[in-house]
Amino acid sequence: MNTDDGGHYDAAVDALADREYERAGNRYTRGGRRVLADPRPEVGPFEPDEKGWVGQGLQQLLAAAVAYRVAGADGRATQRAVEGIAASRDFETVLERPGQAACLAEFVADFRVAGGLDGAAAAYDAAAERYEAAGDDVDSPQALATTPLFEAAAATIKQVARGQADGEIAIKWEDLHGSDPDRPDAFLAHRARFKKQRFAGLVERAVDDGHLAAPRGTTEYNNEGHECPNCGSNHVNWAGTGILCLRCSTPTESI
Repeated sequence: MNTDDGGHYDAAVDALADREYERAGNRYTRGGRRVLADPRPEVGPFEPDEKGWVGQGLQQLLAAAVAYRVAGADGRATQRAVEGIAASRDFETVLERPGQAACLAEFVADFRVAGGLDGAAAAYDAAAERYEAAGDDVDSPQALATTPLFEAAAATIKQVARGQADGEIAIKWEDLHGSDPDRPDAFLAHRARFKKQRFAGLVERAVDDGHLAAPRGTTEYNNEGHECPNCGSNHVNWAGTGILCLRCSTPTESI
C-alpha cells in the first residue's frame, strides 16, 4: 500500500489469517474510509489525480464487502457495496485522465458483485463501453493499467481467486487485459468483460468455502525456518504484520 490507512489494511489481513472475516471487513472499512478522506499528503480526494490514489480506498471497501459476505454478514456487505458505488460515481467528477472514469465504472460493477446486488452484468457492459469510448484518448494503456487506480481495481479479484488456486497467482496480467496494447479500447475493455465472466463465480465459491485468502505479498518457496501448522507447507507469504502460509493463509510457526 502506498497510502496511509492507519494500519487498518494490515490489521484486516491479520484478521483474514485468523479466519475472523467480519473483523477483517471492519478493518478494511476503516482503512478504506481513511484513504478516501486523505489519499496522500499532496493529493486531496476532490482534486484531479493522474495516479488515482483514491482507488486504494475503494479497493479496501471492495475487499470489506467480500469479507463480510464470507462471514455471512450479508447486510453489512450490501451496505459497503452501496457505499463503494456512491464513492466511485462521485469520483467520476474528479478524476479526469482518459480511461479513469471507465475504471471507476468497473469498480461500480465489482461492488455490485461483492455486495450481491442486481445489475452487475449491465454495469460491466457499461464499463467496457466507456473504455471503448475512451480508447482514442489513451496514449499508453499499459502505463495507465499500472497506476494505483487500475491496480487497485484488479486487486480484489486476484485476492479472491488465489484462495481457490492453492495460493498461487490465479489471474495474471494477460488474463485481465487484451492481447494488443496498440488497441487501447479493446485492451482495457477486456478487464470488464473478463470480470463479468469470472468475478461473481469466484465470490460465490469463496462464500461457499467460507474462506477468503490473504492478498499475495512477498513470497518464498521452501522456507526452512517456517512451517504451516494447518497444512504443513513451508511456502510463505509476507502479508499483514506476519508471515503466512502461501497455500492457506494460516500464520506460520518457526521451526
